[in-house]
Amino acid sequence: MPAPKNEFKEKLARAENQFGCWVGMADSYAAEISAGAGFDWLLVDGEHGPNDLRSILAQLQVISSFDSHPIVRLPIGETYMIKQALDAGAQNLLIPMVESGDQARELVRATRYPPEGIRGVGSALARASQFNAIPDYLTTANDQICLIVQLETCAGVEALDDILAVDGVDGVFIGPSDLAADMGMLGKANAPEIQSTTNELLRRIKASGKAAGILALNNDSISQALDAGACFIGVGIDVLLFASSMRKLAANPTKPD
Repeated sequence: MPAPKNEFKEKLARAENQFGCWVGMADSYAAEISAGAGFDWLLVDGEHGPNDLRSILAQLQVISSFDSHPIVRLPIGETYMIKQALDAGAQNLLIPMVESGDQARELVRATRYPPEGIRGVGSALARASQFNAIPDYLTTANDQICLIVQLETCAGVEALDDILAVDGVDGVFIGPSDLAADMGMLGKANAPEIQSTTNELLRRIKASGKAAGILALNNDSISQALDAGACFIGVGIDVLLFASSMRKLAANPTKPD
């Protein structure tokens, strides 16, 4: 029996549109509600959300009962963090602040078992192998791992062609807010100059044959991203959705929508 088929990765390879939501509350209840909402994918955020390995694991467990595909964003591309997330059952990883082809290659190696990579062999202890119930896990896992790198600095933009040339990188995700900050426009991710830059990056990523993705939180940004070739788009953030609804109700408690 092989490792579980990664349908999210297969759809990326076919450039099928997939819409998702950030899950940043670091809570399995919130993740379960989000998973039942019907998004194509959910991003469990370990970079800016207050998540640790155990809270990420709990969210992977509840999301697995639904059709939404979980993606884990780690705070940094450390080899040991990648190993732990994969062993916990994550098949889709988003690694932030990737700025060179060499960095991307090392991330690929961290997600693969030898001889293709350096992932530690401890699958008997891992949820990923159903605790050694998948006899062919070690020989089939590599093909089912999906690695998405996040481009969000000027250095990353300059290295984009080198990053796109790396085998094993399945997609490149644009982070507009950090990119805007690095371009000297802190807090202006929706400025026309930033949108023009991100749309051009999306076109270059799509032209390379890699999957292009971005976080776009309004209709205009989503439409532009789709036109530029993005096929996996984050259209919401659970924390913002919850905060907005709570404030709206508190401001008008006698006439809720």
